[in-house]
Amino acid sequence: MDGAISTFPSARIAVVTGGNKGIGLEVCRQLARNGITVVLTARDETRGAAAVEELREQGLSDVMFHQLDITDASSIARLADFLKTRFGRLDILINNAAFGGVEYARDPADGSVTSEEELSGMDRDQRLEWLWRNTRETYDAAKKGLQTNYYGTKHVIEALLPLLQASSDGIIVNVSSDFGLLRLIKNEELKQELNKVEKLTEERLDEVLATYLRDFEAGEVEARGWPMGFSAYKVAKVAMNAYSRILARRHPELRINCAHPGYVSTDMTIHTGPLTPEEGAGNLVKVALLPEGGPTGAYFALGEEAAFV
Repeated sequence: MDGAISTFPSARIAVVTGGNKGIGLEVCRQLARNGITVVLTARDETRGAAAVEELREQGLSDVMFHQLDITDASSIARLADFLKTRFGRLDILINNAAFGGVEYARDPADGSVTSEEELSGMDRDQRLEWLWRNTRETYDAAKKGLQTNYYGTKHVIEALLPLLQASSDGIIVNVSSDFGLLRLIKNEELKQELNKVEKLTEERLDEVLATYLRDFEAGEVEARGWPMGFSAYKVAKVAMNAYSRILARRHPELRINCAHPGYVSTDMTIHTGPLTPEEGAGNLVKVALLPEGGPTGAYFALGEEAAFV
């Protein structure tokens, strides 16, 4: 599970979900370079262990692996127990693990499926259009998207909250997206409701997501004013943004923010993004390492504070 690691009481402890590749792996690398002890998590033990070995070969010894499937309650509980026993606290949680909410026409894990020649000369919108043409939305993928991107992340936060509260400066960075901005919701009443976080509840978010799935199954996504194109991913990120703001109000002792890394070249984008994983990770790590007393309940785009709308 983990090898010898030089952990000092003064070192900050970070957990990164989905840390074995792409943005997550780069976040682990950059945090470790900043002197932080990193627990890299991933669903697949072999790939996770290989990622840790890669970082250690680069001289980053304060990195360890722990298995985590954010959709598996027992897996989350095992991670929480490990952190409690090993460290007694958690200082930084970066919720990066995600699912695209679509089915891919090409294998997203095959980095060769998208050639530079194919994307050459395309701007951001054209790249997104190419990506859209190579995916399809299904009910099963949409449901998995909500279960992973919203409920999975939420359950990880709930399980690790006591450990974050044991830190002198507990930080949560929920990896978000400009696909989660409220402007994408065409139902004005719902948009306003989701923006009034002083009245919003987790129970209401559950109702909103259940309604979305019913509308998706009935083929009424557009008619009901839900976002179009990568619809389930957008709705999940809208919900996670709202949940983050609810949590920030409830737990002023913590710093809980959302961060959009940018349109990054990863498996999930079939390597269409113009930004590198290093660049995307840098935009997240910048938020994670903001000085003590910094903002909470905020949204950051490309490392800079921005509006949720």
